[in-house]
Order: sequence, then C-alpha cells, then structure tokens
Amino acid sequence: MKILYLGDDWVGSNARSLADGFRQAGHEVVALDSTPVTLPARGSAPWVYSKLAHRRAPWRVEALHAEIDRAAAEFRPDLLFVFKGVHLDQRRLLDVPARWHVHYSPDDVANPENISPAYLAHETGWDLVVTTKRHNVPELRARGAQQVLFVRSAYDPAWHQRTARRGTREYLAGFIGVCRPDRRDQLVDLARHYGDRMIVRGPGWRRIPELRTTGATIAGPVYGQQYSTVVASITANLVLLNSGNRDTHTCRTFEVPAAGGLFVGERTDEHAELLRDTVECFLFDEPAELHGILDWCATHPDKAAAVAEAGYQRITGDGHRYVDRAREILGALPRGAS
Repeated sequence: MKILYLGDDWVGSNARSLADGFRQAGHEVVALDSTPVTLPARGSAPWVYSKLAHRRAPWRVEALHAEIDRAAAEFRPDLLFVFKGVHLDQRRLLDVPARWHVHYSPDDVANPENISPAYLAHETGWDLVVTTKRHNVPELRARGAQQVLFVRSAYDPAWHQRTARRGTREYLAGFIGVCRPDRRDQLVDLARHYGDRMIVRGPGWRRIPELRTTGATIAGPVYGQQYSTVVASITANLVLLNSGNRDTHTCRTFEVPAAGGLFVGERTDEHAELLRDTVECFLFDEPAELHGILDWCATHPDKAAAVAEAGYQRITGDGHRYVDRAREILGALPRGAS
C-alpha cells in the first residue's frame, strides 16, 4: 500500500514512530511534517499569531496544504493518514485523491483543546477515526463518525530500549513528562519527601519554585533514546495520567517497561489488564500507597529489579510496538471506502 502520512516529525514524536510503524509493516510511506503548523517556534511570527488569534497561522496552513497536494499528485497514495490534523483545512484533506482517509487522535476528542470547529464539521467525512481512548469510541459514534477504532498507545523499539546508565548517579523515584496542574502537588510532595533521591524531567517543571527547594533534580524534557537513558538511572519510574484526556493508560505505560524501567503507575482497569500488580508493575490509588511502594523499592532493590524485568518481558512480548498498531489500523480499513 502507498501511504501519504501527515504528522509531527520531530525526533521522539509518536507521529514519527507510527509512520515508521507503517513502513516496518511493509508499506511505502511518504511522511510530511506538520510541526510548522502545530508547534511553531516560540517567539516566531506564527507562534505570536496563534496566541493572538487562537488559531494556526493561515500562511503556514496554506503552505502545508500545497505540499500535501503536490505529494498526492506525484505519489498517488492509496491512503491519506493524518495524525491529529484538527488545525488544517478538513475539506482539502478529505479531497486528497486516495481510497481511504484516516484520522488518528492520541488525545481525548471530547476535550475542546484537542478538536476544532472545522474538524467537528467534517468528522463524519473520514473513512476511519482512530482513538487511543476507549471512552471516545461511543462518543465518536454518537457524533456520527463512519467507523471508529480504538487502539492502545505503543512504544518504539528504536528509542525505548534497555540501556546502560550514563554516569553513576541513581535515583529512587523519577517522573518524565509535562508539568500539568493535576500532577504538580503530587510531585512537589514526593520531592519534599525524597529530596535528592528523586528526579523530575519535562517541560515546565523548572518554573515551579516549590520544586527547586526540595533537593530533587529538576531538568528539561528528554526525547528519543535520551528518554531510555534517563529511565535507566531511576529505580521507580512514575506513570502519571492526564486527567484532561481522561487517560486510563498513556504512552509511558509502554515506554517505561520497554526501556527496562520499573512501572509505578496509577491503578486503572487498562493498567491492570496490561501488567500484573506487584509482579510486573506496581499500581497505586492514594499518595500513602505510592509512598509505601517507593519505600519498599528503596529497601528491596533486587526485588524491584525483578519486577521491572517481568514488566519488560510482558510489554515487549505482547505486541505493543508501533508496527503492531499500524497493522491493527490497516486491518480495520473499511473495504467500501473510496
């Protein structure tokens, strides 16, 4: 199959990993980068415009559509696959000559932050809408989507792999991810308790003054193979969910174990389906339960490592790579679409 793929193509992005998954599944893929529209450089004219107008810069959108049209005319794809293209001209996307038009969203499509009026007006035009949120399936169907597919998130073996530590520093607990209001108090509390035995990495955390006084290591984001390198330095890797997405699992659900890290995450039905609590991971409901897990890890490092190994074997052995998700998606394509 010939797939024209549109998504953010920066190193470490899930969109890039899924594009590679389609290629690994044996298909010819031409990937176009949507980053100039979705994530304009901070301080640039498109960034300023997006902040003032609350929409993406129209000249950047037009330039990307012109690139899509040129590629479609030359490549003549069987499938146009769009990874969260809600800020683009939906009619132009659906008019791209291809047998199938598929839209994929990694975020909760009931959250206004993850959709747009233009997308909603054309959602029913997509041959297949793919979501990583199980609760979105009935909601999308109620909105009139032609066909809906739930797939879980995944990990990329090119980046998420067991690796040697870089340096001798080891941390008892760590979190790698974006600073969000629903995570802030919990991580400040943990950092105050565990001090220099804890590391927090990701966008926004260095702007939290309460964290800077705890002794914990606070640093910026890491992507790609750097992510696995940081995981290797942490005994207990926290998997915290995004309440804005109503998450019941996340990319970290797969990335942490695939990188050889011990998964310590919020207790949900999906997490319990994927990994056995106390055998392949540790799940918690309340802060006191989490503190108990971390204290146990501190006094039983060898047993904690055995749980991490069991989690690694489970996740890497159960078909959770992006190539596996690509095959699931292609297997769900409606036969009569045109």
